[in-house]
This record gives sequence, structure tokens and C-alpha cells, in this order.
Amino acid sequence: MFKIHSIPFVKYQGTGNDFVMIDNRTKNYITKEDTDLVAKICDRKFGIGADGLILLQNRIGYDFEMIYFNADGNESSMCGNGGRCITHFARELGVEREQYKFLAIDGDHEATIGKEDWVDLKMSDVAEVEVGEDFFVLNTGSPHYIVFVEDIDDIKVEENGSAIRYSKRFRKEGINVNFVEHSPIGLHVATYERGVEAETLSCGTGVVASAISSKIKQGVGKYSVPIKTKGGDLKVQFDLKDNNMVSDVWLGGAVGLVFRGVFEGV
Repeated sequence: MFKIHSIPFVKYQGTGNDFVMIDNRTKNYITKEDTDLVAKICDRKFGIGADGLILLQNRIGYDFEMIYFNADGNESSMCGNGGRCITHFARELGVEREQYKFLAIDGDHEATIGKEDWVDLKMSDVAEVEVGEDFFVLNTGSPHYIVFVEDIDDIKVEENGSAIRYSKRFRKEGINVNFVEHSPIGLHVATYERGVEAETLSCGTGVVASAISSKIKQGVGKYSVPIKTKGGDLKVQFDLKDNNMVSDVWLGGAVGLVFRGVFEGV
């Protein structure tokens, strides 16, 4: 016998990275075991449609806890744009703070909400950057492979991204792939995301990884990097230290509440 669901939700987007948000504080509408249900909700033809689904839950000592699922239904690593969106969602739910503190799968995060729905999110420190001959690999809450290109418009993001993501080295765990072009205004970034298994209009942890990679050869210093994605503009600030250690990492950009609804389905 089919189980009928009635789940209130809010749809958000952060520079085109879109998410279904569910207030899971007083009722467990969704659990980590509901893989098929999450995948159906995220399906763009049979569900609501989203790059991911995020639960906002109670957590002692924090304003809330963020549980993030990829569009394939599996719980995943940190999502930077999702972290910015859930902070705004918390305020919509009546959680008013000058500075928010929440828990995600990669640890503690801080966030602030400014004018015109601009949200700044403090990301995890980066302990190691692999510098290859023509690539960088680093974890900014999620693992990323960075490639610098001459013209991002010439890149077939899904074809080239999936080839790296499903290569022998990364096939089992998967990796997000970012193609990055230097421009007079900063960086242009295009991302292939694991779990979505397609190009997304923006990726928060990906632009953070791209910004850090772009400054490795310049050496120690505090940097602010403007970034353009296909979904909008972001800014990454960080402190690059000796041995490519990175701290005080902040991701900033606008977010938007798209619509509210109730998912009715099996």
C-alpha cells in the first residue's frame, strides 16, 4: 500500500542553484533513509524539481542544523549556496539573529544576512591543496577538481566534467568539476556537480575552491575574489597561509525565495 505524503516546503535559489527547503523541527517529514522520496521531490518532471533538498532541524547549541541531500536522494557533503539559502529560510521561519550559527555535515558555520537578501556564509578551513600539472584538487566542504581554461564558453561542461568525475581515480566517491576562466572582473566558473550528475548554474563550494586555486601561485595573503557563474555573481574572501593552508573563508551572494507549496505524492 502506498504512503501518501503531505509535505509543506519552500523553494529557494542562490545564484541559480535551487533547493527544496523543509522545516523538519517539529515533525520528521523526511529522514535520511527516504532516498527515493527525496529523489522524487527533486525530479524536475515528476516532482518539484531542484539541485538538492535541505532539512532545517533543531540542534542544541545552534540556531539550527542543516541536512543536505543531492538530487539523487543521497545525503551529501556541504553545499555553500544551500547554506546561504537555509540561513535566509531560518529568518523566514522567525529565527532572527545578527549572526547565525548552524551545524552542517562538515562542522560549524556562521552566516549573516545583509541588504537585498545578500547572505555571507563562513566556510570550513582548507587544510590541503593538491597542485597538479594542470589541475587542483581540494575540499572546501565538498571535494572539487579545478581546471583553468582559456574560454569557458568553448567547454562542454557536462561531457568534460563527467569524464573527470567518472575517471578511475574519482569514480567511486565522485568529485565536483569546475572549469575556470580568468577575466578582468575576476573569475568565470562553470561546474559539473556529482549527485546531480549535470551542470548546475552555480556551486558555492565550487567557486570557493576556484577562488583559492586562482591565488595559490600568488602566495600568502588575504584575498577577495569576484566570481561570475551562469546563475549570478558571488564573492569569495579568504586568508591564504603557508603550505597552502586557508582560513577565514567567506562566501557571499544574493539568495531568493521562489515559491511555497505542499508536496502531495507517494
